[in-house]
Amino acid sequence: MILSMKVRLYPTKEQEEKLWKSVGTARFVYNWTLARQEENYRTGGKFISDGDLRKKLTQLKKTELTWLNEVSNNVSKQAVKDACNAYKRFFKGLSDKPKFKSKRKSKKSFYNDNVAFRVKENNLVKIEKVGWVKTNEQVPI
Repeated sequence: MILSMKVRLYPTKEQEEKLWKSVGTARFVYNWTLARQEENYRTGGKFISDGDLRKKLTQLKKTELTWLNEVSNNVSKQAVKDACNAYKRFFKGLSDKPKFKSKRKSKKSFYNDNVAFRVKENNLVKIEKVGWVKTNEQVPI
């Protein structure tokens, strides 16, 4: 059973820009979620569920943060889930307090939904809201 596979991508300039936007969106939403959780904790409130935070983020996307609509919704949804899971693990004593992600030190990555992921035989993969991107090898279907 293959759990994951690393494949080198060869995007065009426009695709590369969209991939970097996805990375930046994931970092921004993760940090935004941590800030909300820490602010809530300082004021004595209970843990905010990821569903409530995603609803609040959706409302902000319609008004202030319209630039978040340029990337896949799954990127921001998974970033909220990851931040909430990190906070839960901290309170259970399983890990250290989650830290904010920075542009320089954090691992640059984002979530891609498997349902929207498509593969073509001539070394192409389709990434949601990015398009068909060339790879160095054939990705197993």
